[in-house]
Amino acid sequence: MKKNAALRPAASPSRERLRRIESRHNSLLKELRRAFQRGELTKDGYCAIEGLRIVEEAIRSGLRFRAVFFSEAAIVKAERLLPQIGAHVETLVLPQKLFTEVVPSETPQGVAALVQWRESPLKILLEKAQAGPLLALAGVQDPGNLGTILRSAEAFGAAGVLLGDGTVSAFNSKVVRASAGSIFRLPVIQVKLAEVIPQLREHGFRLVATSSHKGLPLDRVAFSSAIVVFVGSEGAGVPREFMAQMDELVAIPHAPQVESLNVGVAASILLYEIARQRK
Repeated sequence: MKKNAALRPAASPSRERLRRIESRHNSLLKELRRAFQRGELTKDGYCAIEGLRIVEEAIRSGLRFRAVFFSEAAIVKAERLLPQIGAHVETLVLPQKLFTEVVPSETPQGVAALVQWRESPLKILLEKAQAGPLLALAGVQDPGNLGTILRSAEAFGAAGVLLGDGTVSAFNSKVVRASAGSIFRLPVIQVKLAEVIPQLREHGFRLVATSSHKGLPLDRVAFSSAIVVFVGSEGAGVPREFMAQMDELVAIPHAPQVESLNVGVAASILLYEIARQRK
């Protein structure tokens, strides 16, 4: 007996941390499900995320974890992730069917988590936003487009992103996935743009909006001062009430047979041009 026990491989320290749950009524599981379904933070400020790469990005970004969930088929991934996560974090393993019911992805990777959102007060953002442009989004509704914009905003040195009325929640699981982790590191604040514009003026920002059919061509615009770029919805663009308050309209020249550019592409081109000029 003792000889056989000695030959048996020792259990992985990571796997020993896993607690198996099978009830749909587990409080942490209910919190994860609710956060995914609503696409919003939990009451105490945690965001639901899923996918191996996104969880690793959250770790790399220094976010605080409340719980990490693994499906039975993905237990091997615990050995890769758990050594990077504090011992105080709840680590749970779920039956495959139960995990699939909770996670919204059509092809779940077997890893999900609740991570604490890092809040960015608007006042501090406005005071520190002189080094890079701000983006103000008015009605961007497609999660993939918002995720792309957040990813480009980080890549090209934006100071932060203001999410105006009608814009999809930044905590939507598709937004988080499309941002490739940028959402964890970039200041993102939900605001009412009508209330924020006077504050932007007070801090000396120049207000610029993108337009498909009119405005100064992009290559003739000088992006040298503190600036806020307004980007509108996929169909209607920036609402008229905001367009009337802009200091300048900017158009990205393109072939006439193309009605307009995808909003994620347009925002990315603009951010690149601002970064290029500032270098």
